[in-house]
Amino acid sequence: MTAFPLGSPRCRLFAFHVKQISAPLLGLLLTLSLVDGQDTATVGEWSPVLTWPYEAIHAHVLPTGKVMFWTRGDHSELWHPATNTVTSTAASGANIFCSGHAFLPDGRLLVAGGHVSNWVGLPSAYIYSPFNGTWTRLPDMNNGRWYPTNTTLPNGDVLVVSGWVNTSQGVNVEPQVWQTAAASWRDLTSAHLALPFYPFMFVAPNYAGPSQATRYLNVSGTGTWNLVANNNFGTRNWSSAVMYDDGKVLLTGGSPCAPYSSSTTCTELPTATVETINLNSSTPAWKYTGSMVTGGRKLHNATLLADGKVLVTGGSRGSEDPNTQPKNPAYESELWDPAIGTWTQMASLTTIRTYHSIALLLPDASVLSAGGDFGGASAEIYSPPYLFKGARPTITSAPTNVTYGQSFFVGTPDPASIANVTLIALSSVTHGFNMGQRINRPAFSQASGGLNVTAPSNANTTPPGYYMLFILNSNGVPSVAKIMRISGTATPTPTPTPTPTPTPTPTPTPTATPTPTPSPTPTATPAAPTNLSAAVASASAVNLSWTDNSGNEAGFRIDRSANGATFAKVATVGANITAYSDSGLATSMTYSYRVSAFNAGGSSANSNTATVALIVLSAPTNLTADVAKHGHVTLKWKDNADNETAFQVERSTNGTVFAVIASTAANTTMYTDTNARHKQSYYYRVAAKNKVGLSSYSNVVTTR
Repeated sequence: MTAFPLGSPRCRLFAFHVKQISAPLLGLLLTLSLVDGQDTATVGEWSPVLTWPYEAIHAHVLPTGKVMFWTRGDHSELWHPATNTVTSTAASGANIFCSGHAFLPDGRLLVAGGHVSNWVGLPSAYIYSPFNGTWTRLPDMNNGRWYPTNTTLPNGDVLVVSGWVNTSQGVNVEPQVWQTAAASWRDLTSAHLALPFYPFMFVAPNYAGPSQATRYLNVSGTGTWNLVANNNFGTRNWSSAVMYDDGKVLLTGGSPCAPYSSSTTCTELPTATVETINLNSSTPAWKYTGSMVTGGRKLHNATLLADGKVLVTGGSRGSEDPNTQPKNPAYESELWDPAIGTWTQMASLTTIRTYHSIALLLPDASVLSAGGDFGGASAEIYSPPYLFKGARPTITSAPTNVTYGQSFFVGTPDPASIANVTLIALSSVTHGFNMGQRINRPAFSQASGGLNVTAPSNANTTPPGYYMLFILNSNGVPSVAKIMRISGTATPTPTPTPTPTPTPTPTPTPTATPTPTPSPTPTATPAAPTNLSAAVASASAVNLSWTDNSGNEAGFRIDRSANGATFAKVATVGANITAYSDSGLATSMTYSYRVSAFNAGGSSANSNTATVALIVLSAPTNLTADVAKHGHVTLKWKDNADNETAFQVERSTNGTVFAVIASTAANTTMYTDTNARHKQSYYYRVAAKNKVGLSSYSNVVTTR
């Protein structure tokens, strides 16, 4: 979203070590976690598994420091980290499973939508107050939403997008904004767009995923969407994304298959590739960063740590559908360092954490991982390596509320040792996407007995609300956080509660002499769409776009054919929509499409026909390896494809388990592995790649 002044309505989205913690949790974190003989200062450690009364599918760090979570149905629970106890809180009055959620500036949680049945969403919305444990029902939304995303905006309002209405209508294409001050919904009637489940949305600017397209949404007026860029890999269903710096987004893993496809209909494994985009650039573009080192995964969580690094936990490495227990769960955790763009393997979970699992940063700088349909009613706590690198700095005092741009004092006996200060927004997470987490690095200076810190001045980078304030010493060790509120005014203004309008007593209407009803004017048939194009999005998806030439259509009908002659309807979309993603397709097939507009007057003529082939690439052959004296390995191969976008180079030390080490440009036939070690034996293989996916692999060569 574009930058705008605070308050403006305009917005566009885009060694054995013991951790120093509170005494009640100390006994939980004395296990030693090793990876290849490394100690906890290198890989961190996981606690023993905690037993909870319910599976945590939705979870939130409240301004009180407690963690609220719920499962299917209406069972809201509070976990107290200080005492490691779980207590029940009030029920919302609805099945808020599969809802979206985000914090309001005053610390209350807005929950939108929920579960009627699979693919059918609730239109209701509620606000939970962590300060008195009560729920308040809001006016209903425009329709049901199942798997929507909530986003807190810079002016304190909350955007709600996507979510399925039902199986006949499909996704709710109309975004809405909850206007905090007016206590009412505002519909973005010009911003209709069918988005995936729980699209990834970030303020200033914004990104909508996990589909390939990245867009900006301007929420002023009736709203507008603009395309920004396409990611390089393509569709990444069940991936995870995080804004790791102002305007910088990390997109991790995921599957090109349809969300609920089975291993019989999709044999592609999740990707280990990772991409970043800098939305501060005048021409934002997705770029590959280092791939995850333990392999591909989906159904995982990406969590911002107190030092700004990103932890990935849980997930599955297989092609099973989310509701099937994975044969190859991802137990290994990984840590991404944005300074160098590489991943490092961390300690491993002991419990499967896949579909419906959560992970979030706690105020003591550890990470809670819980739930998942195959992890059940349990939780684990991860202590990152920074908690095993010496004494922790402490915060003795900090304000509970600051205003934008305000200078404030943070008391600490360690001011000379402090190297960084971070503000991390409270988490609100479900289904692998944390709708709340973001980081700000405020300016600070040392002072007698503490630090002078300057609060952020831009609500686009730091939307109003509650944040965890960490101070970190020169060893990168964080303090326990102080939870504080950042707002436009020093004194919080409560959001007004809607006052019901009394229903007036009806006045009897005198009987009137009937007037003949005039014959209705026939509705003109809409003009046909043109310029239909079809492009490969992934091995099982095609992206369509067309030109809308009508001003009176009620919607568009999309037809598909597998032989170019016999067409059948695959979907309808609303008025003014000019794009559609057709997923769940079979690879090695050619598909043809046509689109027509319709309204009460009938249907238009069909558009032009657009044809696209989901054809697997020819594999490279004749792979050879030449070892230089210093150990570097130069690979050469023959390119047998004519439409690849890259070549994927993989390496193994045992000839069985391969890891991606590079992605070269199209038409290249050589790569030098400069990271190969002298006298170390390696195995290599190469595959061609495009949006359809990987080709078969080349022959395997070894340097033995």
